[in-house]
Amino acid sequence: MHFISDEFYSVEKINDLIVSGVEIGISEASKDKVIVCAEYLSRKLASGNEIIYGINTGFGSLCNTVISNEQLEELQINLVRSHACGAGEVIPDEISKRILLLKAIALSKGHSGVRLETIDRILWLYNNDVIPVIYELGSLGASGDLAPLAHMSLALIGEGEVRYKGIKRATSDVLKELSVQPIHLHAKEGLALLNGTQFMAAYLSYGVFQGMSIFNNANNVASITLDVLFGIESPFKANVNALRNQKGQMEVAQLILERLKGSQLMKQPKQHVQDPYSLRCIPQVHGASKDTLDFCKKTIENEINAVTDNPTIFPETDEIISAGNFHGQPLALALDYLAIALAELGSISERRTYKLISGERDLPPFLVKNPGLHSGLMIAQYSCASMVSQNKQLCTPASVDTIDSSNGQEDHVSMGANAATKCYKVIENVKNIIGIELLSAAQAMDFRRPLQSSEVNETLLRSYRKIVPFIENDRILANDILKSKTFLFQ
Repeated sequence: MHFISDEFYSVEKINDLIVSGVEIGISEASKDKVIVCAEYLSRKLASGNEIIYGINTGFGSLCNTVISNEQLEELQINLVRSHACGAGEVIPDEISKRILLLKAIALSKGHSGVRLETIDRILWLYNNDVIPVIYELGSLGASGDLAPLAHMSLALIGEGEVRYKGIKRATSDVLKELSVQPIHLHAKEGLALLNGTQFMAAYLSYGVFQGMSIFNNANNVASITLDVLFGIESPFKANVNALRNQKGQMEVAQLILERLKGSQLMKQPKQHVQDPYSLRCIPQVHGASKDTLDFCKKTIENEINAVTDNPTIFPETDEIISAGNFHGQPLALALDYLAIALAELGSISERRTYKLISGERDLPPFLVKNPGLHSGLMIAQYSCASMVSQNKQLCTPASVDTIDSSNGQEDHVSMGANAATKCYKVIENVKNIIGIELLSAAQAMDFRRPLQSSEVNETLLRSYRKIVPFIENDRILANDILKSKTFLFQ
């Protein structure tokens, strides 16, 4: 069992917790902080001396409407119900589960005023795979991810829908089946649940982790393509790349050289003096994406370990501060930047696939023995081009947009939630694109036999050939594309 504590949660740690299925609880130290904060808030309200936004007032532009103590619980329930305005597709369970975990971590910091029972119920949903049904549309990425987190919160009070054992059902039916009672929200709890950036943060933490996998596989596959196209090794030497002073570029150049050590193909005489940019500039392009990944990783790890609801409570200094930590601008910019960086890895990969099937450098057109009778990988490259083009459309930044809401009280928003869902689609496209490059490079490699690539590349190719055999005659390649993607990104 893992207990949420003040430890630093990295992207890798979050992914490990989710993939491992380990049960999550709250450490004693974190419990103490939560209890102290909740009790402080309770005393503050009992004194009746202060008007505090969202705790005993209305929300948004209704912030000047005072609510009586007798109506505070009703206020929180109404908040959750009224804000559950999601639309569009249901987001993937893997993202919804991240939202639950990230929300529990944030609330466990002890600055939100929620009771321990409320965090325990979030973790009960997480641990029992009772996954709230959350929709992809509805958040402006500013006053927190209001609509998505409202749908998450409905599951706590026995309303809305959840997915349990793979089936979407009414929350009330699932709780009844499991002999669990809905919880009652106390003052500030509804607002603490809805305010926050966990929808955007869940997508960005997923995106960064997947991005690191995409980066690694893009380098591995590119090294095979470079080798099978009789690419020139000198542009990857340390001395020329060091002159550029770009960390990612130097890292990629070294990785490619390492993967090509011992290759017979690399030692073949070259009939050309230069390679096209999709080969020669792998360090520059892949490296720039790696530098972007590093930036986005730092941003999301700061956010995972932050408190982003409002108002924020400081029992130790007797302060309740209404500020703007829920504004998603840091995540919105990072999500747009990440989508662009990963789309570029897909874009240059498609160019390498195009070179592989073009009939150049002593390879048959479309990488098939009898071109004409057989189309080979001709249309696989079409699919690549389609996804690369869609990625260009998806990479139009969401974060440059804003729209007035809540009668002008919320007059600048981040649109980070839209950046998040767009980025997710880019990621899935890039996985397919790199899978198609591997399909093409492996096919080309079989035309180079008996020459061998490096041992590390040959090991990868042997494993791949157990899943996807050589294309002797035309067949349905959609199956091979899916297998290629799964092989690289399982």
